[in-house]
Amino acid sequence: MDLGSFSVSLNVKDLEASTKFYESLGFQVIDGQFNYDEQFQLESGQYWVMMQNGEVKIGLFQGMFDANVLTWNPPDARAIQSRLKENGIPIDVEATGFDGPATVMLQDPDGNRLMFDQY
Repeated sequence: MDLGSFSVSLNVKDLEASTKFYESLGFQVIDGQFNYDEQFQLESGQYWVMMQNGEVKIGLFQGMFDANVLTWNPPDARAIQSRLKENGIPIDVEATGFDGPATVMLQDPDGNRLMFDQY
């Protein structure tokens, strides 16, 4: 089963401070909804950036999650959802529809959040 690329999605209190911190570790912003100069804000009040250092990616999210999340970007989140259901694993957020973007969220036995986000 192809889980796709992996990143850690971190719940942050101050996106600008967290972004600057990770930049000091060599990460670079590669995508997002935030700009130091023009603080672009989504209608929902959520801010986020994706950062990368070599092969390592992290997402910094302010106002979107209440905990840190292990995130994969698979080519087919619905196939992963089907396999999870076949194995009797409870799913918190199920993908809908038959194609296009999809998100599946669940928790591992220790309460860690996992997200399979197909876009």
